[in-house]
Amino acid sequence: MRYFLLCMLLVVGTAQAALEETDWLDLMPESDRQALLDMPDISHDTPEAESGFYVAGGLRSTAQDLPAVMYSAQTVPALDGLKILLGGYPVPLETDQKGHFVEFFLVPYPGACIHVPPPPPNQIVLVRYPKGIVLDDIYAPLWVEGILRVDVNSNDLADSAYSIEAAKVEKVTD
Repeated sequence: MRYFLLCMLLVVGTAQAALEETDWLDLMPESDRQALLDMPDISHDTPEAESGFYVAGGLRSTAQDLPAVMYSAQTVPALDGLKILLGGYPVPLETDQKGHFVEFFLVPYPGACIHVPPPPPNQIVLVRYPKGIVLDDIYAPLWVEGILRVDVNSNDLADSAYSIEAAKVEKVTD
């Protein structure tokens, strides 16, 4: 009987240890989610469509006539400090001496670094991953596990409203 109870405790403990995926919409306050539902269709043309080359500005490229929700940095404070699992696409920022990426933005859809308009800041997460990861393809999705922080960051490429100190980053294989 003790063996059975020990096995049951191990099974329950393992099931509780697995993180459920956090949905990107959970990072937005309810008012922003509703504003997205009410928003008219917008164009996601890339700057490359016109010139054939990369255009400076990347995630900062913005149209003047977008609804305010497209610039929202409003967050969900209750998520601050929670361990989460978030799937998304990398926008590489910084590498270590080996060429592994130790800092990148995680975004909800592929190609957000070149598509206009970009996701709002509350849909861009700055990931810091000291172990580093090789990013051969920015269109290949990743799983990022770590502690989510409400943490506004800004650089030449984009603004983000959250950051994650990643404990684990893995390429999605299924």
